[in-house]
Amino acid sequence: MNRLQTLLSQKMLSVNDIASTFDHSLLAPTLTDAAMRADLESVRAYPLASVCIKPYAVPLAKEALAGTGIAVCTVIGFPHGSNLSTVKAAEARSAFAQGATEMDMVVNVGKVLSEDWDYVREDIRAVLETVRENGGLLKVIFETDFVTADRAKIRLCEICSELKVDFVKTSTGFGFVKGADGGHGYVGATEHDLRLMRDHCDPSIGLKASGGVRSLEMVLKCIEIGCTRIGVSATKALLADAEKGVVSENATNERS
Repeated sequence: MNRLQTLLSQKMLSVNDIASTFDHSLLAPTLTDAAMRADLESVRAYPLASVCIKPYAVPLAKEALAGTGIAVCTVIGFPHGSNLSTVKAAEARSAFAQGATEMDMVVNVGKVLSEDWDYVREDIRAVLETVRENGGLLKVIFETDFVTADRAKIRLCEICSELKVDFVKTSTGFGFVKGADGGHGYVGATEHDLRLMRDHCDPSIGLKASGGVRSLEMVLKCIEIGCTRIGVSATKALLADAEKGVVSENATNERS
């Protein structure tokens, strides 16, 4: 049992402490308005950091979460980051106008893999300037299932530190990679990537784990590494496990 598991079992780490790190994710393309509204109503009672919702549904989330302390977050350039920088900035402006206060933007994956770092820096800067003008928070998604080389992830950490973004984030949850068998899958947040990102980003920048965080064991591991935000969709189940102190073994993601 690690230190966080011990704190949880001794009630020194509360369910609310865990909930306060959660960005509850409602990004699946098949989610209907009715399903999103019902889900939003069901999490109102939890002290979540934010709900991260599809861009067109920001007004719906703002209405459904009125009177709570839960921030409305949305995604920019989602899920592959290939939009023009001007379009990404416009997305952010529209999201702020509709009531969002946090933006999770995807880097231009192709430009990162091309090592066109000047483009990558200016792409992030374009959105960051809009975010700063509106007093919001910016989280930069590396999409680590596509950006697999440590040197590229480290360079992204350096750029994000230089620009002073608010958070760096591992994954979208939709970075599906085609395997040798023709099937598609993804890994999402891994302990290796989270530690690398924490080690190479300025301490003032927050760390968000996202993608494949489905167990309380993984949540506790993320917190132990230094994550102050965790993207999850199974929020109620994870918090129910925390309430009961249910921690499964061998549940952390690791890239082979």
